[in-house]
Amino acid sequence: MLLHDVNEGIQKRKKGRRIGRGVGSGRGKTSGRGHKGQRARAGFKQLPIFQGGGSPLVRRVPKRGFTNSWALTVATINVSELADLFTPGEKITPEILHDKGILKRRFDLLKILGNGELTVKLDVSAHQFSASAKEKIEQAGGTATVLAGRANVEEYKAGIKAEKKKAPPKKAKK
Repeated sequence: MLLHDVNEGIQKRKKGRRIGRGVGSGRGKTSGRGHKGQRARAGFKQLPIFQGGGSPLVRRVPKRGFTNSWALTVATINVSELADLFTPGEKITPEILHDKGILKRRFDLLKILGNGELTVKLDVSAHQFSASAKEKIEQAGGTATVLAGRANVEEYKAGIKAEKKKAPPKKAKK
């Protein structure tokens, strides 16, 4: 066998089945649908959870828990990882971490955690810092800047409450 023989006879695109093209084709007459019944009709659709008319497993299993669709996605990174990835005096922002491929998934908040040691001076900007992370960054001679916006949840909620209090009272209808 030679190298160019490896892909010989392999088709990249599978041909679609030609149904209803005569008895000799193997898929003629009823076109593989059998005789009569619901499945033989045009426009037949079936739920993916259908299990022969019995109660499907999806409906038999009890539902547990709750998924908060408004929950913010928090990306976390440890101080020790920052020390390994960046050189002294470098600025670190969520955008830089995302562009370098360190944080690959989508996130709403970036939180810096204090696991590990930090001996390198870094200027870190993030939405949240753990107390130990902030302490370690400042001990190494760097700065820990809290980013504003939606990310700082406590401030955001406090701002909404303050706005509600400022709103003038509605006049009563006569």
